[in-house]
Amino acid sequence: MPMPKGFKAENGYATTKQFAGGDDYRSIAEKMTADGHQMNHATARNVFLSALRKIARPIHQVNNLATSDKVLQKTAKDPRFQAGVAEILSSINTGRK
Repeated sequence: MPMPKGFKAENGYATTKQFAGGDDYRSIAEKMTADGHQMNHATARNVFLSALRKIARPIHQVNNLATSDKVLQKTAKDPRFQAGVAEILSSINTGRK
């Protein structure tokens, strides 16, 4: 997913495809549409980031960090945060097998 010319992310840029077994937003949207939930890749990305903001909020609160929408969005977009969440979910999933 290319970024606009001149875009510079502070800590890089992540997509779900970078994580083991992950799909890109377009693939997710296609699967959702095939299952009867009309969705495009931008909506898939927005839903993904919304979920990450919900995960970030209590982490910020426990660590006495700001919880404004802007700060939570920055955390949700951070590839290090995304990788950490993916690792935790993967370990939980692996533990069930």
